[in-house]
Amino acid sequence: MARSSVVPKQREPRDRDRDDHARGEAPTARLERRSGGRAAARVSAGLDRLIHERLRLGIVSALAVNDSLSFNELKALMRATDGNLSVHARKLEEAGYVACAKTFSGRVPRTEYRLTPAGRRALERYLDHMEALIRVTRDG
Repeated sequence: MARSSVVPKQREPRDRDRDDHARGEAPTARLERRSGGRAAARVSAGLDRLIHERLRLGIVSALAVNDSLSFNELKALMRATDGNLSVHARKLEEAGYVACAKTFSGRVPRTEYRLTPAGRRALERYLDHMEALIRVTRDG
């Protein structure tokens, strides 16, 4: 029988990230292995995992440049479902990063979110860590 030659397809970066996750490694683990783990490990160790999640980072970032945003405004900005936005906003609220005020306009409920001082500090720390990680990556 003749064997067919199969050429493995080029893996996309996302596949490598999934592999890292499957091994229980953080996405920066590959960088840590390449750099001997020293600089990148120090930088990524302080990364705030609560803010690092895409939707939560979007919420905190949007609130950082606005005094407050309603639930519906955030939902439209983030292109999120009610349930998804609600869960992530609640996590940020429980961490003290976001304050939530519920009011009524007539009979219509209105939920407003604003970034707390602790949330602003957490975002600043997160951005500092990401900038340091970028510097380490480019210099390495």
